[in-house]
Order: sequence, then C-alpha cells, then structure tokens
Amino acid sequence: MIDILLTPIALIIILVMMHAWFGIGILQRGIIFTDLAIAQFAALGSAISLGYFHQEYFYLLTLSFAFLSALLIAIASQRNIKLEAFIGLLYVLGASGIMMVLSHSAEGMEHFKSLLASDILFTAPEDVFSSAVIYAFIALAIWKVLPRLRGFFKELVFFSLLALTVTSSVQLAGVLVVFVLLIAPPFVALSLELKRPLLYSFYFGWFFGIMAIVISYYYDLPTGYTIVFLGAFLSSAIVLIRSKKIQA
Repeated sequence: MIDILLTPIALIIILVMMHAWFGIGILQRGIIFTDLAIAQFAALGSAISLGYFHQEYFYLLTLSFAFLSALLIAIASQRNIKLEAFIGLLYVLGASGIMMVLSHSAEGMEHFKSLLASDILFTAPEDVFSSAVIYAFIALAIWKVLPRLRGFFKELVFFSLLALTVTSSVQLAGVLVVFVLLIAPPFVALSLELKRPLLYSFYFGWFFGIMAIVISYYYDLPTGYTIVFLGAFLSSAIVLIRSKKIQA
C-alpha cells in the first residue's frame, strides 16, 4: 500500500506548496476564477492536440493557450472593466471550445473527464520529478524576478508564471483539482486571519489532499474528484462555522 500511495502523496505535497502561493495572490487581487479560466484554456489546448493532431504538439498547444489567457487577463487587469465578468467569459469560452473540439472524437468524453480531474493515484514517479523541476524554476522566478517588477509587467509575469504552473498541473491533476488546491487552502487561512497564511495553507492543503488520496484508495473512488470534494467541503464548512454574522 505504501508504495502505491507514496507517489501521489509526494505529488499533492508539491502541488499544494506551488499553488497556495498563487492562490493567496489571486484572492488578494479579488479575481477568484483566474486560475480556473487559465486551466480551462490550457485544457482547450490539450483538447485541440487530441482532436486535430493526434496528441502531437500536446505541451506546446497546452502552454500556448494558457499563456494566451494569461496575457488577456493581464491586459484586462489594467483596464476599467468588470474583471471577474471578463474572466468568467474566458472560462466558458474555454469550456465550450473543449466540448466543440472533442464532440467528434470517440475518446472525447473520457478525455474531458480526465481534464477535469485525473486519477493521480497512478501518477508515474518520473512525471512528479519532471514537474518538480519545472515548479522549482517557477519558484526561483517568483523569488528573484517578480519582486523587481511593477505595474503591467508585474501582472503579466505573475499570470504567465501561473499559466506555466497550471499547464503542468492540469496534465497531472485536472482543472478542478488545480482550482481547489489554489483556492481552498488560502481561502481558509485568509478567512481565519491567520498570521502566517501561506504556511497554514500548506498544512490545510496537505491535510485534505492526503486524506482524500487514502480515502479514494480504500473505497475505490476517483482520486481527483475525491480531492475536489473533500477540499471544497472542508473549506466551506470551516469558513461558514468560523465566520461572523453580518450585522443588520
């Protein structure tokens, strides 16, 4: 059992650490569905690879579409528009595009399900290692490059790094898993006004992620959807219980 669970647990530890930082930045900007829109565009790129190119140019198309959405969001963030509405339109654009592209594919719906939430229980160790290398370079850029930038270029680099992160994550875990790992841990940490929100985001993400992996193993449940369900359920319950009622 330990041998089977070791790789997905290592993956969830890495994914939580990488995504929680971006999640805090997204929540502080007040544009909650940014990651979901970027992930959906990345998934659209991979669907085009499957539907029209027999999975050739897979990573190139996935990354290109993720960068395209990041560029559009960075430009929109500097304009006087309803940003959340614009991001919502990008999300439905990507989602509808996926369904149109895969509508004539015999494997379309199965691929669509895996794009939403993959069964990370069977992730190959080499995939975890290659993603960890990519995330390490992203973390280095966050530490060294991002603090030196200002204005539009800072937003562009932030969303581009998020797009690069999401591109790797969607292939490993799926759109919905990426969203819940980005939003649920920092949502709880910031809502509870904890002094070290990033650290507590790690703890909470690791807790429900590892618990979901173990539960999915013992009860033969789809791992990705179990992570999404448990993360969304626990974070919603914690915030509702601990939040104060609005005074009339």
